[in-house]
Amino acid sequence: MTADPRWASPSQLGVKPAVELSTTFLTQAFMWMFVGLLLTTGVGVLISNLPDSQFATLANFLFLIFIGQIAIAFGLSLAIRRLSSTAALLLFFVYAASMGVTVGVILRSYELGSVLAAGASAAAVFGGAAIYGAVTKRNLSTIGAYAFMALVGLLVAMIVNIFVGWETLSFLISVAGVLIFTALTAWDVQRIQRGDVAAYTESLEKGAVMGAFILYLDFINLFFFMLRLMGGSRS
Repeated sequence: MTADPRWASPSQLGVKPAVELSTTFLTQAFMWMFVGLLLTTGVGVLISNLPDSQFATLANFLFLIFIGQIAIAFGLSLAIRRLSSTAALLLFFVYAASMGVTVGVILRSYELGSVLAAGASAAAVFGGAAIYGAVTKRNLSTIGAYAFMALVGLLVAMIVNIFVGWETLSFLISVAGVLIFTALTAWDVQRIQRGDVAAYTESLEKGAVMGAFILYLDFINLFFFMLRLMGGSRS
């Protein structure tokens, strides 16, 4: 069974972009991803250093910020073809800035050593997975599909654990989260490199923004799950 060429990605059609173009796909995606992470870090540091009264006021809006993050994530993913590259990049930066608020809360809630260790661990795992995804000759589509399905199960388990509060389940969720996002990172790098993301967005510029957003989510989630494993909460 062959893919319908009207909807298939380049890799599904057996089309491989030139090496220079593949490098461009990855370079631009990683560039915007790093800018997003710098923005998140900067906002996080600012938030963590707010006076207690201002921080308490901001805490009242955390749920609304979370809803906004979900709205931006779905909006950017579903409407990327209709957005201009500038609008897509702006939405990505708004998302990254809002995630900085979450990071700021984490910096106030966890020991700095635990945060730095989680960040370094996430960077090491992310880097290794990204390199593997970029250099492997193996098609990671099947692994990526299984990882995505596992992610759905992980979300269900996290919701269940909100109500049951089992420490063992929490630990297993954290381990599973690290494994799932490690696999997704390798798969996403391969998708970006092969031009699948750019083809989906129908634009090299928007493909770079979407690729950056995807990689950003992989790294941030790796960081969060690493932090859950390492603990170090101040409470």
